[in-house]
Amino acid sequence: MTPGIPPTASSEASVLAVVKDLAEGAIARDLNRELPREQVRAVADAGFSRLRIPKEWGGDGLTIPEWGEVLIELAAADSNIPQILRGHIAFVEDVVHRPDEDYRKRWLPRLLDGQVVGNAWAEAGPIAMGQKNTIFTRHDDGMTVSGKKHYTTGSIFADWADVSGVYEGQSVAGFVSMHQPGITVHDDWDGFGQRTTGTGTLLFNEARVDPRDVSPFEDRIRYQTPLYQWILLVVQAGIAVAVERDITEAVRNRQRNYSHSSAILAKDDPNIQSVVGEISSIAYTARALTRGVAEALQRASETGVAGRDSEEDREANLVAEIRSEQAQVMLSELVPRSATLLFNALGASATSSGRDLDRHWRNSRTVASHNPAIFKQRAIGDWLLNGTPPPVDWQVGAPSPKKTASD
Repeated sequence: MTPGIPPTASSEASVLAVVKDLAEGAIARDLNRELPREQVRAVADAGFSRLRIPKEWGGDGLTIPEWGEVLIELAAADSNIPQILRGHIAFVEDVVHRPDEDYRKRWLPRLLDGQVVGNAWAEAGPIAMGQKNTIFTRHDDGMTVSGKKHYTTGSIFADWADVSGVYEGQSVAGFVSMHQPGITVHDDWDGFGQRTTGTGTLLFNEARVDPRDVSPFEDRIRYQTPLYQWILLVVQAGIAVAVERDITEAVRNRQRNYSHSSAILAKDDPNIQSVVGEISSIAYTARALTRGVAEALQRASETGVAGRDSEEDREANLVAEIRSEQAQVMLSELVPRSATLLFNALGASATSSGRDLDRHWRNSRTVASHNPAIFKQRAIGDWLLNGTPPPVDWQVGAPSPKKTASD
């Protein structure tokens, strides 16, 4: 066990214990665009970071599939929460697998103490493929970073920001404390869904950064790309579960029904039963596909520990990427459909703004828009037909050179 880190009771139980509170305020937060600051803090304080950290280091040591089940419950309560923690989840996974023991010893106490990491990767403005306008600069007394980032999900709630940029011509990433001068956060995300993720603009003006926390981007875990996409799949699965929950409760309690219904109560109408059955089937499918991707990621985690860059490891990472893309193609269509079917079973009363049932469609459609499924479909087809590995370096701009399986 890492010195100074005491053993802990199950953090899984503690995190799941706050789920009810998350759900109770989710509608009001969505309607009012109220950032869930207290809720994110409650999840972090419950031991969220400990879920994936090995037991010998003070955590629960969950596998990725086990981890995913907890995340889906959080997403079903409030789909914004796991997306807010997306960058944090990826960072925890990276720390767990870092071979640099000094790095691990520095960061584990922070994570076990409940400190949160946000994301700051996307460059602002039109840029070419791979170009970064965020610059790390070395000084006699340390290092600073300057730049402008968009889509900085989680950083407005965080203690640290995971910042990508350039240092002396090399692509790097560094962890920058959010508690210092030189950092300005704007909550300017105006999307119609996932309204409270705080996915805004982040400005760095010579913000200080410890040089030990800046490293080549290529040092990250190889399955970071499918891991990031898996978290969005977790969000979709959580939305599907929430739709199933809401439609079941609403139909069971519904007293009014249509005059041309085949039953007095909606719950006894075979047409409505059929709709509820389809919604439930989509929720099951979403869970199953998300778990399938989690199992592929778990395999990549294990092969990375056994021998990074081995043939087995490369194959495991390829499978994880393909599985995440296949699941995304399906859930990008199925979960918004589920959120639409809900209204077929409830009628006009379901459109009440106070019930906020439309948030499920808005949230699912927004999540599906992050990395459009059309590009995933093409990548899957190219891999199957031509053996072309799917791209894992996602940038906006000119397309990257096409690589083949023999490269």
